[in-house]
Amino acid sequence: MLMKLFALGLAGAVGSLDRYGLSGWVQRTVGGVYPLGTAVVNIIGCLLFGLIWSFLERTSLLNAEIRSVLFVGFFGAFTTFSTMIFECHQLISDAQWLSAVGIILLQNGVGLFYMLAGVRLGRLI
Repeated sequence: MLMKLFALGLAGAVGSLDRYGLSGWVQRTVGGVYPLGTAVVNIIGCLLFGLIWSFLERTSLLNAEIRSVLFVGFFGAFTTFSTMIFECHQLISDAQWLSAVGIILLQNGVGLFYMLAGVRLGRLI
């Protein structure tokens, strides 16, 4: 168990460093105020998550432990957005369209609301 936690932490560290590096590089290259670096990381994360997931689903290349380190550790740190989108994909695959839309609205809409609330509360402290 300790080894798995170490592997998750290491994969998370690599994912967050990759996110920081790629996002920063894109932002410096493009410039401007719009956070394009974050958008690029989220989009690339979704592409890689889907590509690697579908490839590994058809093969026995990596066992479940290593897959969880990759998807929870690396992708969890690289972009949780890719995980949300993958979960929406699973709901859509199960013809649960309303739930998929609900997840998107909940996490984006309610997340934005709570971010604004947190900022406001933080300014009061």
